[in-house]
Order: sequence, then structure tokens, then C-alpha cells
Amino acid sequence: MELNDQPLAVHEAQALSLAWIAPVGVERVSLFEAVGRILAETVHAPHDLPPFDNSAMDGYAVVAADTAGASEASPVRLEVSEQVTAGQLPQQAMSSGQAVRIMTGAPLPEGASGVVIQEQVRREGNTIWLTRPVREGDHIRRRGEDIRAGQAVMSAGECLTAAHIGVLAAFHRAFVTVRRRPVVAIVATGDELIEVDEPPAPGKIVNSNAYALAALVRAAGAQPLVLPLVRDNVAQVEAAFAEAAATADVVVSSGGVSVGEHDLVKPALERLGLEARFWRVWMKPGKPLLFGRLRGRPCFGLPGNPVSGMVCFHLFVRPALGKMLGLPETRWRLPEVSARLAHEVRTKGDRPTYLRARLVWTETGWQAEVLPGQGSGMLTSMLGAQGLVFFPEGKRVGQAGEVVPVLCLTSLVGDWPGL
Repeated sequence: MELNDQPLAVHEAQALSLAWIAPVGVERVSLFEAVGRILAETVHAPHDLPPFDNSAMDGYAVVAADTAGASEASPVRLEVSEQVTAGQLPQQAMSSGQAVRIMTGAPLPEGASGVVIQEQVRREGNTIWLTRPVREGDHIRRRGEDIRAGQAVMSAGECLTAAHIGVLAAFHRAFVTVRRRPVVAIVATGDELIEVDEPPAPGKIVNSNAYALAALVRAAGAQPLVLPLVRDNVAQVEAAFAEAAATADVVVSSGGVSVGEHDLVKPALERLGLEARFWRVWMKPGKPLLFGRLRGRPCFGLPGNPVSGMVCFHLFVRPALGKMLGLPETRWRLPEVSARLAHEVRTKGDRPTYLRARLVWTETGWQAEVLPGQGSGMLTSMLGAQGLVFFPEGKRVGQAGEVVPVLCLTSLVGDWPGL
């Protein structure tokens, strides 16, 4: 595994990793399991929707021309010929001078051209009086006014919502073809780690990275597979990665990719035959980042510092999973907005820097509140972080009110005004 020690720019590393990513296969799932899945087919309407003219209100179907000139002084009198409820068919066509009692969703009788709502009618026995005219088409849902037969209503790459599920059900589709969820094996290494349910011990820390990464994987639409903790032992590290490559579509590790004596991930992957693409990216946080292909599986070696790992996930793993799910590029690239800094910001070092920030919509546009505690080990800087304020190489100070680029992290941001 020959790697250039010179760190790559973020955009170069993203391009190299994405070039080795391909969509996963597909599967058919029931509608009850389909919400949140990525559609893998184009759906055409098999029939019109609504499939027949029907009433939009409870009331009376009439021949609109019969009601011309109706007023309080000169009401129009009509005879009720039958009643049609939802799920029933009218028994006869309408004639002039007749009205049909009709319920919401019931098929419109032949000859009817409008519906008058029941609150606007006075009824005595089988006779009704109208004191205002009914216009052609009043309170009628026309066949096909929503969707026409043959119309393409959904495309591959869409994320299925409750609305999609409702439309598919209306088309008698009990199953739908979606992208299979990529399985992401998560490997956490380190003698200092303990599991969340183990008692605290001197010098030990909880394996929180595995839980955070599993949550990020699930939020990205994939299926996390958290492997048991791996100690700083060469044989254990190699065995864990071999198992990960054999059981998952993607391998993601946490820690062990730097240059310390106990950073065993890189040499272990070398012995397993990793086809390396790059090691180290010119960014802060997250410089020690390894990517390659392990036995045909994309493999991301993320840094062990919690914030570094999460930021690298958003910039590299999340786009890869989006591409594997067949999403269009506009969906798997982090959207960028411009925002004004809420206060002065100072950073250290010369690397391009990603600062965790809260986004607030104001009357003058987006405002970025850079969160306190920006160290790569300070998880609280990710709490409430909706975006990454970007400072290019060499920029150390951002003035209050200065406009800066911000990469949006949460799907919630896309629903806010101004985007």
C-alpha cells in the first residue's frame, strides 16, 4: 500500500472516494416497510386518480342549469330521486328537475353537473328548495384531476414519505422496489475503550464513537453493524477488519489511523491487501483519514477524536452512502448556504477549518452562531450543530457580521425559509 504522505484537499479526497462508490442492489418491500426507503423504480399511474367523478361534499347532485335564477325571492324546487353514499353506484341517470342526495366521495350520477352542499338546501320530505344557483362543476372532483393514467408520478431516487405510500396504495401497489440499505460495519479500536454498560474504570473511556457513528449511519439511510470492541492487538485488528469486509457493504473504523505506536489500523489494512486511495486530508478537524477498498468494499478509517470522526463522516461517508442508495448528487452533497457570523470567531493553525455552528434565520438572512468548545474531542460542539462554518486555509479570524459559507448538516435545515 503505497500512499503519498502529502495530505489531500477535501474536494480531491471526496472525488477520489466517490469514484469508487457504486449503487447497491434493490429489493421489494411491503408498503408498511417502505417509508424512509429510497425508490428504485419509476412509478406510472395505472389508472386515473380519482378513478371516477365524485362529490367533494355532503349535499345534493343537481343539473346546474335547473338552478339558474334561484334566489330567496324565487327558490328552485327539485325532487330527490335517490340517495348515493360512498362505495355505492347511482341506480339511474338524472333528469331535469331532479336532485340526488349524495355523500362525500360517492360517484356522481350521470347527468349531474354540480353539487350543492347540504347547508344551503331546505328539504321537506323528498323535495328540496335552492335559493342560490349552482355553477357547473361546483364541489365535484373530476376523474383524473389529480393524476392521469400513464403519468409518471414518482422517480427512482426519491425518499418515500407518507404521501408516496398513500399514492402507491391508491394504485393497488402492495409492494414497491427500493434500494437495499447498505450494511455498514463499524470497527472501534483501542485498549482505553469500554462498553457503555461497563462500570467506569481509571484510564478508560466509553466507546461513544461507535454509538454516534451507528446513529449517523442509520440517519443516512443505511444499516449499521457494530462489531465488538477491538483491542490494540495486531491479530485482533486484522481479524475484525476481515470479518467486517466479509459481512458488510462498507467498512468504517474509529481510531488507530494516525502514526502512534498503537495506531494499528493502517498496518493491519496493509497486510489485508487494502487498495489504498488516500491517507490524510488537509482539514481541521479530521486530518488522519484513510480511504481505500478492502476486498472489494469501501473502507473509511476515521480519526478517533469524536468530533473529527463525526465531521469526517458528514464530509465523506455520508455522501458515499447517498451514492450507494442511488440518490441524485444534489441529495447526497451537503447543501451550502451563506450566513453572517453572529460574533467574532478566532481559530488556530493554517488548515481549512470546519466550525460547528447553529443556524438562525433572521430578517436579514441566515446567521451562524459558532458553538463554544471547538476542540476535536469536545462532543458538546456537535450538540445543536446544524452546519459547518468553513474557514479556508490561512484564515484565523472571522468578524461579527462577516458572510461565510456554511455546509448544512441536518435535513431540518432544508425545510427552513431561505433555502
